[in-house]
Amino acid sequence: MLLPDLAEKIIAEVRQFLQEDIIVANTCGVIIASTDAGRIGSFHEGALICIKNKEKLIITREDQSRLQGVKAGINLPIFFKGETVGVIGITGNPDKISPFAEIIRKLTELFISESYFAEQLDWQARALEGFMFDWLQAKEWDPAFKERAHLLKINLAVDRQVSIAEFRQNSQLLHRDLWNRILSWKEAGPHDILIRWGNNRIVLLAGASSAQKENLIREKVTRFHRFLENLLAAEVSMGTGKPLPPFSLSESFMQAERALKIAKDRGTIIFDQDLTIEMIFDDLSPETKKDFVERTIGTFMNEQDLMVTLQELFRQNHSLKNTAEALHIHINTLHYRLKKISDLSGLYTSNLNDLMKLFIAVKLLDEGTKNN
Repeated sequence: MLLPDLAEKIIAEVRQFLQEDIIVANTCGVIIASTDAGRIGSFHEGALICIKNKEKLIITREDQSRLQGVKAGINLPIFFKGETVGVIGITGNPDKISPFAEIIRKLTELFISESYFAEQLDWQARALEGFMFDWLQAKEWDPAFKERAHLLKINLAVDRQVSIAEFRQNSQLLHRDLWNRILSWKEAGPHDILIRWGNNRIVLLAGASSAQKENLIREKVTRFHRFLENLLAAEVSMGTGKPLPPFSLSESFMQAERALKIAKDRGTIIFDQDLTIEMIFDDLSPETKKDFVERTIGTFMNEQDLMVTLQELFRQNHSLKNTAEALHIHINTLHYRLKKISDLSGLYTSNLNDLMKLFIAVKLLDEGTKNN
């Protein structure tokens, strides 16, 4: 069915190559788009004849008096999948516009085909996103869920490793063609699924059968990350969970989200298997994090020179000499600042247990600052 919105797009496309008046009519002979807005909605008898005969119809000036709603020009049937879906009409001297007629018809049919297949890809993308959401929420798989998986060609018997990529596109939405190129990644295997996830994320469900080695899956995910950055010419952050059975997809998804939080700070790709202390941070409530920071560095966290000193001490792996050099201060000044930290907090940087508390507090503070 040729709808008005698509017909108007056809008019706009053809108008780039031809300045004559143009109409698009549906299979009932009704004009649904035109360069002359006054003709929209009117009956075009020539278009109806063109539809019935499935061939080009030349309309002369004499025909204008005997056929309803027509003007001199050429009417061409538009075909899609072997069926006549409408008519495009070009107003003017038939001798003058005939050389362009077939090109215009082919251009129109190509535009309709591209529009149709783009809509199919959009539909599939939305269907996959909806299925993925239900998959993450489902506590059990009912027959309807399994049927949807079958229609979408998703094998529910294959282990999955979730990767979530997030683009930094300055809040601009990616256009359809770019999404389609992402979703058509050539290296995707038969059990890999690419799912559009919102406006700036894409999920890769990598098939992880027992025959595949972990390093091979890592390499594939890394190549996908590289592909995205090259395609978008922008920084892409990606978090990847562990390969898990399909019924545990939500767990792999949560792991990927946790890894993505870290990846966004570093602008790279992070695998959940590589996380250590970050796992503990992720499980802490915001209230617990806030209380821990207050109890450790709360007494001096607003004193910039002390905070900068402590942060640099950790960056320099507790080397007092390197810390003093990096801060461009005398070693005695560094000792004075560390003593002041101890006096205010009761925690000593020379004590391993206290040092660990201070390190965790600084990490939590940094994390909270980045998330605000």
